Parts: sequence; C-alpha cells; structure tokens
Amino acid sequence: MSDRFDCFVVFAEMRTGSNFLEANLNAMDGITCHGEAFNPHFIGYPNSDDILGVTQEERDNAPETLLETIRQETHDGIGGFRYFHDHDPRVLETLLSDPRIAKIILTRNPADSYISRKIAQATGQWKLTNVKRRKDAQAQFDADEFEAHLSELQSFQIILMKALQTTAQTAFYIDYDDLQDVEVMNGLARWLGVTSSLDSLNTALKRQNPQPASEKVENFDQMADALARMDRFNLSRTPNFEPRRGPVVPSYVAGAKTPLIYMPVRSGPEAAVVRWLCALDDVKENALESKFTQGSLRSWKRERPGHRSFTVVRHPLARAHEAFCTKILTTRKGSFAGIRKTLRRAHNLPIPEGEPGAAYDAADHRIAFTAWLDWVKANLSGQTAVRVDAHWATQAQCIQGMAEFTLPDMIVREDEMEGYLPALAMQVGHLAPPDPVQIPNSAPYSLAEIYDDQIEALAREAYQRDYIMFGFDDWA
Repeated sequence: MSDRFDCFVVFAEMRTGSNFLEANLNAMDGITCHGEAFNPHFIGYPNSDDILGVTQEERDNAPETLLETIRQETHDGIGGFRYFHDHDPRVLETLLSDPRIAKIILTRNPADSYISRKIAQATGQWKLTNVKRRKDAQAQFDADEFEAHLSELQSFQIILMKALQTTAQTAFYIDYDDLQDVEVMNGLARWLGVTSSLDSLNTALKRQNPQPASEKVENFDQMADALARMDRFNLSRTPNFEPRRGPVVPSYVAGAKTPLIYMPVRSGPEAAVVRWLCALDDVKENALESKFTQGSLRSWKRERPGHRSFTVVRHPLARAHEAFCTKILTTRKGSFAGIRKTLRRAHNLPIPEGEPGAAYDAADHRIAFTAWLDWVKANLSGQTAVRVDAHWATQAQCIQGMAEFTLPDMIVREDEMEGYLPALAMQVGHLAPPDPVQIPNSAPYSLAEIYDDQIEALAREAYQRDYIMFGFDDWA
C-alpha cells in the first residue's frame, strides 16, 4: 500500500480506453488492476472465476468483502479496479466517500466512445492485438440511442464531481488522448505513491478505429444534423459533461399545436398518451416536439404562456408486469439482454433462454413474474449488483427526479386519463379534445390471467412507497 492510498478505482465507461490504461498500469511494478471487479455480469474479466480468491457469488452476496480484499492485498504496492456507471451500486458510496481510495477519472468524447461501441458491436471485436486481424465495419448513428448514452454519462459524471466536492477530495483526471503520453502514465503512478515508471507504453493493444468520424459512421450527415441541435460543449478536456441536463428531459413530448407537455414515467402508458397528443392536433407522431434539452424546454415554455405539463402514473403491479414483459422476459429489440442474462444466471429467474415459445404457459408466466417481483424488491432496496433502471424504479422517485428541473402541473392516474386529459387540454384552449384510448400491453399472458393475492402482496412489498404516495388500492 502507498502512504496516501489503500487502493484505487478507475471510473470509466465502455470504449474510453480503460483496457489500455489498465494494461499500462499493470506493466508497472507495484500496481495491480483487477479489471471490472464489480461488473454485475462477471468478476474482473468475462472468463474469470474469482479475484484474489473471492468468487462472483461471494462478491454478489457481500460486495464489501471483495473491496476489502483488494484493499488489503499484500504486495509492495497498490491494487485497484475499473468501475463503470452500471456496475454494482452498493459499493459506490464507499468508493466515493473514502479518501483512502484513490479516484482516477478517465473520460473520452462521448461521440467517439459511442461510435467505437457501435463498431465493436457490429464486428464483435472489442480488443485488437494484431492489426492483421482487424475487422472493418461502419457505425449506424441512432440519435435517440446516443442521447440516452450521453444522458447516462452526464448523470454519472455529476455524481462523481459532487461527491468529490462535498468530501473535499480530488481525483486524477485523464483523457483518452492522454493515454498515449508515457509521462502522464508515470505521473499517475507517482500520484498513486508508486516509484516505478515506464520507458514506453504497452504495445499489445492497438487503436482499432483511427479514421475520422466521417469515415466510421455510415449515416454521418444524419449524425451531424442530430448533433448540431445539441448545445456546443467541449467534453474531451473536462472532468464532467456540460450542459448538466436532467436525466429525463430528452424524453418529454409536447403537442404539435396544443401547449401541453407530457413528462413520461417509464413502463407507464407512454404509447397511449403519445397517440392522444397526436389526435389532439390531428398530426403524425413525428410532428410532436421532443428530444428537449433544458435550454430548449425553457424556450418552449417561454414561447407558450399558459402551457401545462403532466405525467401519468400506472398501478405499480401493472407497471411491474409491463417492465417484466418488455424488458426482461422478451429478447426482442429494446429488451435488456445483459440484465436478462444476469437474472437467469445469478438470480435463477425462471424464464426461457430465448424468446418464450408455445411451451411457456400461464403457470410458467406466473412463477416467473412472482420471482421478478421478489427480485425487484431486493433491487429497490439496494441489495443487488444490477442497476435500478427507470423502467422499474418507484414512480415516486422518478417524479422526484423530474422535480430537479421542473414539476408537472398534474399527476394523472392511468385509469383516470379519459376524464383528466381532455379537461387538461380544454384548460389550454382546445375546444373539443378527443378521449385517450388505452393500448393493450405486449405480453404473452395478461396480468388478469395470473393475478392473485400473493402477486398483489409481492407488489405491495416491492412498491410500498408508490402505494402509499399515490394511494393505490389493490389492482383488482
């Protein structure tokens, strides 16, 4: 251990150069980096069984055990690991609050990291050690996907910066381009309290896609147009990302003519509300205003005095069923394949390996859904290594997050949309608003087919906060 630190953590993300940074750290005597020690899907590296004798199961049951093992590593130097925003959240507070844990923050222009990830997904090549084996592909830019990527990075960087400010700590900031500077690497070693240094950088890992973005992105013109409407900011040289946007502002949807803005809660009746907004002004969905930034939303509000904003909450049990069927049970586009795999492997969630087929009956669905509700309770209580996603976070917490920037004028319950949404439209001058139409959920079996007292009780245990906050009664 060094005099200053017991261990270190590299805060990074996919495709930011963290593998290259780790390779150079491990090339120095006295420094050992143990990969992605708290990745919920594996421990350290995809094919590893343990870190310093601590298995993945032991880590998942007690993550502090692995952290303490790395901290107490008995060699003449210092040990550490890489940590991404979606790694086990249970250790994050300890990592941030303990000044004896050195913080290294690695950043990269998010557009570059997004393009790199898309190419890696297309080729299946995540590391390159032999240039002759390099695989070529172009990225397909998806504006919605990129905004979600950017929002996640911004939110996590803000968490890191605020924690350092409030605990009077500092970090060693390093940019992707700095990784090619051996003096920066040696400076990092000295900062960690290690006397060894490098004469040259690791040459085993090669830069995979050195071309300019215009050659790496198939629809580069569309990408340029999409990025042009975003605020200009220099991400590559700062420890946090600007502008600091609320995590859900890009998801808000405004009427084409009627001055209403919908602030959706994920796994709620989003499709039905968006269709109603279209019907209000007799337009297609692409005519609605969306993809706001905080600045563009302020402008929208200023230009429409008398506007109203609203959100719609769904019964917690129905919402949990929606999240389960669309994000976990299915393997279709939009599902969470990584979390699905982890839930099957580490939590024994009884769902098929692939898409549910004819053999998956209502009894199987009930068993799987009850197991999901059990897991959600643990997840919301901070007892799992998987992130709490907005699709199953409590609605109370989601709306509290909205309030960091703007509050909805009205919170409508899904079963009351037919009365309240037209009334809301009339308040802003619509003379004859249509009624919203419910859209059936996509599920192999409806909630009604499996509902019973046990399922209701499990939902109440998992979502007690929503039941109390919004006064929900039993689903049926």
